[in-house]
Amino acid sequence: MRKNNILLDDAKIYTNKLYLLLSDRKDDARYGDICDVLLQVSKKLDSTKNVEALINRLVNYIRITASTNRIKFSKDEEAVIIELGVIGQKAGLNGQYMADFSDKSQFYSIFER
Repeated sequence: MRKNNILLDDAKIYTNKLYLLLSDRKDDARYGDICDVLLQVSKKLDSTKNVEALINRLVNYIRITASTNRIKFSKDEEAVIIELGVIGQKAGLNGQYMADFSDKSQFYSIFER
């Protein structure tokens, strides 16, 4: 149980840190979607059962979106994304089968506004 709390705390720290690093550019449409998803994941971290899988989907979404929109991250941003990736690797293949990594709606519930 302690291990999960450490992962949860690390995930919160890194998602918030990445959001703060990217928030200066969130008016740029290329970064706006990533910032929206980071906020949504931050909200869901406390209630999710599998932090690793959620972070894994987040990192995959960031990578696909960055590749599609030709986004270059700074060294600090890249370092945080790598740390999130390390957390996400603990999920293994959980939740990746037939997943659309570029779909932003995977982070939203149908009941959310």
